[in-house]
Amino acid sequence: MDSSPSEVKIISKCFVKPKTIPEKWKEPYHFSPMDHVILSIHYIQKGLLFLKPSISESVTPKEFMETLLQKLKDSLAIALVHFYPLAGRISTLKTNDSRSHSVFVDCNNSPAGFIHAESDLSVSDILGSKYVPLVVQSFFDHHKALSRDGDTMTLLSVKVTELVDGVFIGLSMNHSLGDGSSFWHFFNSLSEIFNSQEDNNKFLCLKNPPIFREVSGPMYSLPFSEPDESISQSERPVLKERMFHFSSETVRSLKSKANEECGTTKISSLQSLTALIWRSITRARKLPNDQETTCRLAAGNRSRMNPPLPMNHFGNYISLVIATTTTGDLLENEFGCAALKLHQAVTEHTGEKISADMDRWLKAHLKLDGFFSPNIVHMGSSPRFNKYGSEFGMGKAVAVRSGYGGKYDGKVSAYPGREGGASIDLEVCLPPECMEALELDQEFMSLVSSSSSS
Repeated sequence: MDSSPSEVKIISKCFVKPKTIPEKWKEPYHFSPMDHVILSIHYIQKGLLFLKPSISESVTPKEFMETLLQKLKDSLAIALVHFYPLAGRISTLKTNDSRSHSVFVDCNNSPAGFIHAESDLSVSDILGSKYVPLVVQSFFDHHKALSRDGDTMTLLSVKVTELVDGVFIGLSMNHSLGDGSSFWHFFNSLSEIFNSQEDNNKFLCLKNPPIFREVSGPMYSLPFSEPDESISQSERPVLKERMFHFSSETVRSLKSKANEECGTTKISSLQSLTALIWRSITRARKLPNDQETTCRLAAGNRSRMNPPLPMNHFGNYISLVIATTTTGDLLENEFGCAALKLHQAVTEHTGEKISADMDRWLKAHLKLDGFFSPNIVHMGSSPRFNKYGSEFGMGKAVAVRSGYGGKYDGKVSAYPGREGGASIDLEVCLPPECMEALELDQEFMSLVSSSSSS
């Protein structure tokens, strides 16, 4: 056994292969243009924290964990039959043009990772901390890995960390294979299989099976010779991470206020909450009035495609919705003005604009220059994802947490509140001095609920 930092000890590591190998997956699974763009972005790392259930005297804690781990491995082997590209490796194909190449997934005989770990921490150590403890990053495999590293790393890894009174199940998925919607589709499907205990035949039929594009094509070539030329990464600054909870009542109130101030009914709850955090973080940064500030939202594109794609279409169907203004304009005008600006940006995010943005990314050789600008607020993930719907014999999760991947100054992730309804949790990442200023912002903190899944 080997130890990783921050009080997490690795007990065992193994690989899990698909239970069967569908014939069609023996062909290369070529990347779409968006998949290529995301090669330079971290793995998606999200997980669920559970309280250990009360167990009968006839079952020891060791036997409980052994049963849980084996059932998770068996469920993973079946899930990989449905989501077979996750049991592959990234590979590069040279083209006839010496200045281009194509990236694809080789699905032949490559397993997913499975890790069992232990920690002497309790659930309250995670939930009771004002800031997300650094140790949470150790609950995930592929720490700091970029999607491009999938040529040598597993494209999916499950890490199960046993706490004193809980269990954390953390998934790390290569982002170039799928977006957040696809990630939670897999997580929910793994749960569905896990809970289909009695009839083994049910394992092979999911209620909502993934749909993949054609395996064999089309093939897209990229305008540079060596894949590593497309990858740019920088070490992130020291960040504080904190969960802020907004009750259903607060979210509805913000939406009503935004629409009332703008004389409309079309501004959504998430657009209203995003406007609040955009203004609050910008105020905490103490930027000059003439300084430009940008808010980005990661928008799902499936419904915007022509024709629209079903939500279970697996892959990367996201792009950025961007609203930009000056600090003075953002803070001196009413809250509703910021919400309306975001709503207009979402409305203008059409299929035609998505295609134009993709062409621009490809012509820029997929560089992420400016992506991590210190004046940006980025709203990622979605409260619409069914995050608390994944259960593994321990009841409903008590919290959602994420790993190192995809975090930087101004990154915000929206999760559904555990109690449901319209409640939302925001995971906010800021440098310590900005986080302190945000916490001293009475307008913002007065809206944050003390009752939280965080």
